[in-house]
Amino acid sequence: MTGTTNLRNLLIMSLSAMALAACGGGASEVASPGEGAFPPSNGGGSGGGSGGGSGGSGSAASDCPTGFTNVGTIANNTLRNCQLPAKITGNLVVPLRSGTIYSISGRVDVGDDMGGDAAAPKAGAVKGTLTIEPGVKLFGSAGLDYIVVNRGSQIYAEGTSAQPIVFTSRQSVEGTTGVDSIGQWGGLVVLGRAPISNCPGTTAPGTANCEAQVEGTNAFYGGNSATDNSGVMKYVRVQHSGFQILPNNELNGITFAGVGSGTLLDYIQVHNSSDDGIEWFGGTVNAKHLVLTGNDDDSMDTDVGFNGAIQFAIVVQRANGGDRGNEASGSNRTPASNPKFANVTMVGRGSSDVIVMNSGTNNVFANSVFTASGTTAACLDIDDTNTTGSFNSVFFSCPVAFRDDSNVGATATQAIFAAGANNTANGTSTLTSTFINGANENAVPAANLTSISSFFTNTTYIGAVRNSSDTWWQGWTCGLTSGSSC
Repeated sequence: MTGTTNLRNLLIMSLSAMALAACGGGASEVASPGEGAFPPSNGGGSGGGSGGGSGGSGSAASDCPTGFTNVGTIANNTLRNCQLPAKITGNLVVPLRSGTIYSISGRVDVGDDMGGDAAAPKAGAVKGTLTIEPGVKLFGSAGLDYIVVNRGSQIYAEGTSAQPIVFTSRQSVEGTTGVDSIGQWGGLVVLGRAPISNCPGTTAPGTANCEAQVEGTNAFYGGNSATDNSGVMKYVRVQHSGFQILPNNELNGITFAGVGSGTLLDYIQVHNSSDDGIEWFGGTVNAKHLVLTGNDDDSMDTDVGFNGAIQFAIVVQRANGGDRGNEASGSNRTPASNPKFANVTMVGRGSSDVIVMNSGTNNVFANSVFTASGTTAACLDIDDTNTTGSFNSVFFSCPVAFRDDSNVGATATQAIFAAGANNTANGTSTLTSTFINGANENAVPAANLTSISSFFTNTTYIGAVRNSSDTWWQGWTCGLTSGSSC
């Protein structure tokens, strides 16, 4: 572990040194490896907003807001590049300004780690709050450009349907990304003090000392506050992110680790992450209206005691890559992971199974649709006898309904699925536009959701999108329909 940490820190320090050496402020100066004068782009910084120094239409702002480093202009001098500080304490507001875009250089920490005890923060630790205005665009240029919201600190990224907040890559700003552009910057890591199951030694889950180091960086998560509040993320897109620090140690599009139910997550898209779209490590946070597209590993991954609820999710795997739509693990620890999913439409496109459950997780699925187009893909694979789940009003349409392997065979997997009500194991998909319900999906009676989680909204239909009039996903997402690229 010490060698791994030292290598990671060395990588971060070397990239940070390169960034600091480039902060002179001229038009050709750079803030992160590879930044420089970009060709014209329609990305970021349109409209008015708070802060002075706004440039006119098509021209860069003359300066940066207080608290940011002016690292020159990009896009043929049409955008002022304002770099976030390496550490944010107090409240830093990222304002929407004409002719301005914001860059993430190296690891950006929001606050200090305040520890796992919500009632007694670590002595000397300072809280940070990152507030991002609607319509703001931020970018990273390399794999180790990423944001960490530490325990006890918060992010308030509240966009709108018309003005989503976008985290993306330098190549996206340059206009050079394509359908398979992944892993071009780090991503977002949000850490909280909610309970987790991977405690050190004999430490009890749900106590202040039950903490773990998060995947992808040397920061900690977990603690004693199930209702911990890490802020608000609403109408947010994260694009072309993910980075492998070391084998089996990667940054995801978004990582939620030990995040509590006081956090609000709604209308969030992760597109083309090189690892998972969103991974939850423990915690109790809930979420609605998720869109996960083109991710190269699992679109949704839950582990180490995650006990939240997720409703209204569109998952479409990338045609030229991608793994499972949902991998769920309990890590054979107590308490078991107990993720609850409702009104999910998950579309697999390759040979990977759509849902894989293992190592003691206990998943709940209701009012959901799962399909796969690959010739060998299964809708459901349960890998061990410690793992179970419940299914109600779930519609499967895959080449293989249940994976038959040496762990838990198809007959045993089918028995778990069949124990629920109104399930269809071998349906025929009538989805239109890839993810919108057709006649067969809408013929399935919906389950009552309030008995599963008070967070859920009861619906009269299964799946994420009832029909063409159900437009919650429109306006703020990209890549779901032809002509809508990211």
